[in-house]
Amino acid sequence: MRARWQPRVRERARRQAATSTGLVVDTRARFGFTAAPGTTDDARIRHLTPALPPQHAARLFDAQDAGASEQQLRHIASEGLGEMYFRDGGRRALGLEVEFTDVEHIQFDI
Repeated sequence: MRARWQPRVRERARRQAATSTGLVVDTRARFGFTAAPGTTDDARIRHLTPALPPQHAARLFDAQDAGASEQQLRHIASEGLGEMYFRDGGRRALGLEVEFTDVEHIQFDI
């Protein structure tokens, strides 16, 4: 019975994250964008734990289901992280290209 139950619970949690609650990303990586040396947004190792909105969760889940590579998933995650961390959900730094490299760890929580 547990073998049948667990996948349904997992699928329900993924569906909820992709449509209403989003997900939380905990990562430590080189994160930033090319800026003048010494500025606060210059790429450097950062530990971030932002909440990504449902549309970013949906993109990650869809790509994972389609067999995306780790590099492709990392790119989608970096877009979401850049949107929430640097661009503040579209309130600043529009069009900024974010760098997300040297990943030490990344964990997604629903």
